[in-house]
Amino acid sequence: MKQTIQTVSDEIQHVLSNIEEDQAEELANHLLSAKRIFVSGEGRSGLMGKAFAMRLMHAGFTVYVTGETITPSIEKGDLLVVISGSGSTKSLHQFALSAKEAGAVIAAVTTNPKSAIAEESNLTLVVPAATKKRLQEEPDTIQPLGNQFDQSVHLMLDAVIIYAVKQQEGHTHEQMAKRHANLE
Repeated sequence: MKQTIQTVSDEIQHVLSNIEEDQAEELANHLLSAKRIFVSGEGRSGLMGKAFAMRLMHAGFTVYVTGETITPSIEKGDLLVVISGSGSTKSLHQFALSAKEAGAVIAAVTTNPKSAIAEESNLTLVVPAATKKRLQEEPDTIQPLGNQFDQSVHLMLDAVIIYAVKQQEGHTHEQMAKRHANLE
């Protein structure tokens, strides 16, 4: 078991070390300048998106997850963060097109900088991990399906939030803890 844990950890470290720092900083800067943030993903990428949205809320951002009943219309000045390993999920591509039409900024978080969603986006954060498609340019992994992408996205987006919060003054652990759900 320890060897499996070490291999998974090494794989994630390899992926994270190959992320372009300027892309991650650009996403953080767009988080800071957005009026509101919308997060979208399908399947397991959607679950990573919900975790990202929750952490953004804890950090004091106004954030929504697409598809929820309380999610308002996206507008100019807003940011849509689309998480898709392949960058080709049809419903997410349609969300990007709709957001673009509304004048929002679109950020793609994907393995494929030439994907349909990335092509519609204003910025792309490339996470060079393996997906369920196992394309030739993707790294090797012992993990099934898109686990490597999901785990790498989770950690990378946490780092983006930490970076963004450090750019602001006055954010403390205590303030963030006060925003944590209390109806549990």
